[in-house]
Amino acid sequence: MYGNITFDVAHLLAGGLVLVSFMLLYQDRLSALINVYALHALVLTLSVAWHAVIQDAPHLFVTAGIALGFKAIVIPLTLHRIVRRLGIHRDIETVGGIGPTMLAGMALVALSLVVILRITPEADPLAREDLAFALSVLLLGLLVMVTRRNAVSQVIGFMSLENGLIFAATGARGMPLVVEISVAFSIVIAFIVIGIFLFRIRERFDTVDVGALDDFRGERR
Repeated sequence: MYGNITFDVAHLLAGGLVLVSFMLLYQDRLSALINVYALHALVLTLSVAWHAVIQDAPHLFVTAGIALGFKAIVIPLTLHRIVRRLGIHRDIETVGGIGPTMLAGMALVALSLVVILRITPEADPLAREDLAFALSVLLLGLLVMVTRRNAVSQVIGFMSLENGLIFAATGARGMPLVVEISVAFSIVIAFIVIGIFLFRIRERFDTVDVGALDDFRGERR
């Protein structure tokens, strides 16, 4: 049984993570999108650290440290550098408008709450809500990926999606330390590979706009 303050703080941080996911959906400039992603990682860090305290699980502080170091500092700084080197300081082209995208996001959050709360009636109340919020963050990350035409913004959507997976694993109390470290290294390697591909795409096609790449592929056929 959790005390009110313990539960409320965990609930507040989980809700904050979903709120920042909506802020990712709302952004229409790359630099602002990267900054909001850094905030997303910071809220994840605070949430994981809080779970380390209330679960008496010191290894979760390692997860929080990885999230703070890599996700909130290293990756955003690297993305800002990539954007400067690629020279793509401009608005992000979206599929559909911001309004329909936000409505779709709200529908996905409602769907997540209904599905998780109905299939886990006997589970721990805090774990149930954490899983519902984690699924919301995951689906909102997918929505960022499918509603953006720029490759860099799609990478940010993928990273926010992965934040949802980390949050789900933390709330479920089931992820050992070795898995956390393996996941962290996998993300770093994936990020490096993605960065290399972005530069190669920019050098080859002089753009990272997915729509422009589709047009180029159509002309080649």
